[in-house]
Amino acid sequence: MKQRTLAKSVNAIGVGLHSGERVALTLHPAAENTGIAFRRVDLTDEQGKIIHLNPYLINDTRLSSTIVTEQGVRVGTIEHMMSALAAYGIDNVLIELNAPEIPIMDGSSLPFIYLLQDAGVVEQNAEKRFLRILKEVSIEETGKSVKFTPHNGFKVRLTIEFDHPVFNKSAPTFEIDFAKQSYVEEIARARTFGFMQEIEFMRAHNLGLGGNLTNAIVIDDTDILNPEGLRYPDEFVRHKILDAIGDLYNVGHPIIGAFEGYKSGHAINNTLLRTILADETAFEWVEFPDNKGLPNSFFSVDTLKSA
Repeated sequence: MKQRTLAKSVNAIGVGLHSGERVALTLHPAAENTGIAFRRVDLTDEQGKIIHLNPYLINDTRLSSTIVTEQGVRVGTIEHMMSALAAYGIDNVLIELNAPEIPIMDGSSLPFIYLLQDAGVVEQNAEKRFLRILKEVSIEETGKSVKFTPHNGFKVRLTIEFDHPVFNKSAPTFEIDFAKQSYVEEIARARTFGFMQEIEFMRAHNLGLGGNLTNAIVIDDTDILNPEGLRYPDEFVRHKILDAIGDLYNVGHPIIGAFEGYKSGHAINNTLLRTILADETAFEWVEFPDNKGLPNSFFSVDTLKSA
């Protein structure tokens, strides 16, 4: 399987969920083997240089995955964009923005899917590299856990748990096996969510300043406030899977393995990636010339062009 980039540059305008700032976003095609990169076009000199993404740059995980470089440059809330890039199998892209945060759009990854559809996808000459999990790697923290196990494909199983009546109405666990199911159909439309009682705390810490009923599911003491209701009966856990896929793609390559999380979040997802990369016996890099031996999970990205 070959590496992929965009066929043309595409633009979008939106608002940062946490910063509340207006954001102009542009995605550009990028050369093979350059990976996923970001550039803050509102900054100059060292701070305005291209940032090549890797898991060690995710240095702020308060309610999102945020790049923070040694120069203090921030690119926040990248997980929904990264989730869409993972679904499309994009290896090389330059993402430019004029603010410290990717726009939240409607709170899901679907607007980014549409953006990628508009750009189109082209194959490049170099072979795509996959990270294959060779043994179980797990992380446990207070009240939460994540793990990767060997699996000839890519699947994600996640369980959430919230002490709130809204969550008693839907299943707390969802699993998607990408050899059998579609990201666009099952995951892409799931929106981020938050609680009314958290808003004061968030805004005191300059978070959630751009959040509203058009870009998040908002939950009060008893129910959701969004008049249109949920897009899936279990939209909450599906969104957590959307986030996890984006967080895991911060490694810059598709992962061959099975991910499972219990009450997982951005911080523990990133810790899992770093733990895997630190253990050379836990993974290997593989390529599939002419798609020989390629797991079925990764053929499905072709169908997204017409989704």
